[in-house]
Amino acid sequence: MIPLVNGEDGLPLPRRLLAILTMACAVTLSGLGTSIVNLALPEIARDLGASPSGSTWLVSGYQLAMAVCLLPFAALGEIHGYRRVYLAGLVVFLIASTGAALSGSLAALVVWRIAQGVGAAGILSVNIAILRFVYPAAHLGRGIGVNAVIAGVSMTAGPPVGALLLELGGWPLLFVVNVPLGSAALLLALRSVPRTPLAAHRFDLGGGACSAGMLGLFLTAANGLAHGYPAWLTVGALALSAAAGARLLLRRQGVAPPVMPLDLLRIPLFRLSVLTSVLSFAAQMLALVVLPFHLERLTGMNAARLGIELAIWPACTMAIAVVAGHLADRFSAAILGTAGLAVLAAGLLALAGMTAETGTVGIAWRMALCGLGFGLFQSPNNRVLMATAPRARSGAASGMLGTARLVGQSLGGTLAAVALAAPVALALEISLALGAAIALCAALASASRLTMRHAAPKQASAAAVTEAGIGGAEQRSSP
Repeated sequence: MIPLVNGEDGLPLPRRLLAILTMACAVTLSGLGTSIVNLALPEIARDLGASPSGSTWLVSGYQLAMAVCLLPFAALGEIHGYRRVYLAGLVVFLIASTGAALSGSLAALVVWRIAQGVGAAGILSVNIAILRFVYPAAHLGRGIGVNAVIAGVSMTAGPPVGALLLELGGWPLLFVVNVPLGSAALLLALRSVPRTPLAAHRFDLGGGACSAGMLGLFLTAANGLAHGYPAWLTVGALALSAAAGARLLLRRQGVAPPVMPLDLLRIPLFRLSVLTSVLSFAAQMLALVVLPFHLERLTGMNAARLGIELAIWPACTMAIAVVAGHLADRFSAAILGTAGLAVLAAGLLALAGMTAETGTVGIAWRMALCGLGFGLFQSPNNRVLMATAPRARSGAASGMLGTARLVGQSLGGTLAAVALAAPVALALEISLALGAAIALCAALASASRLTMRHAAPKQASAAAVTEAGIGGAEQRSSP
């Protein structure tokens, strides 16, 4: 029987390595699920007789399912155990991958992609929460750094791996490849992922519905603005999202903590860390969507050269992520995060200032600057976001971390789509400068945490537990 762990000392080293390995496999699955399909959309549309616009639902459906399910699944993890939610997510992802590979129509493939998104949400909603029980408390930062590297590698590897699989056997292989990797992750998880204390409260069904509606409709509105949906549909989705959010705020707070972690958002350090995350991912996504068009227009380089130049950003982010994780265990996340975001802003401004005379080296150091800055920010920010939350609310904090990333990426993607469609001279340069401004706002939000660096996290955590009504005495052990 898998023993219960307390989250202070982590797992013993041999089992810790197995847990890290299964989580690496699972994070790779979800990362590839996000990035590997994009390149294959034209071939899938031709093979299934679908329109190019219809095929984009293979991406949007996956992202919407993840966004809607992250916070509810995180709450279920606190109640029924992170291990159970994690294992269920892996099983759903495996079944959905098999179904997607066997699909004979676009409608069926979209349904299975939505199911993949649900499975990925089960994995990612509790992934960082489990890390809190796998690593000793003093080494949480380096664990988050390793996780960031794996996520970055899987996202970066998606397009080239997808291209290779398309050459070898067509688009069904994009989903078949998940089966052996997911099966290995599942077998390892059964032996290594720890049982954790369970909360005694019930699931807040009404709050879960409001939370899912608010986020799902908001992302639908963002997609509508980016892809030119009818104005009535975009405005209607945004209005309904606002109504769901208002209903969430007005709900009476009972014993059960809300699915949307309003109790955690009342902690200033947690709230600022979430805001910083949203802004940083918005700046990153805005730049990464606009840069291919900007570089192609300025230099006329082909797709292969573009890919090499663009790969410098994630490569530098991965290179510094583990180092930043180690630093986060010793130094203030406010200092590290502010410095990283300032470097990111400087890199984006440098990219905005490029001319046709800017050579390969000039582009490369600008991309490296952005990647190093983002990597220096990400792991320390994730660590402080998790460490600020009470251990009993690790699931909610983990779900909020993923939600902040998705919301920021959606905002950045929407701004990029608006910039690309704007009939304005220098629109691409202006959008990169806007990205730099957003990164500077994120740096200011991060810097405002400096006054909190001596605040006792345990006191903040205790306050959150008290407001949520889930004291340690009410916790129970998972079976």
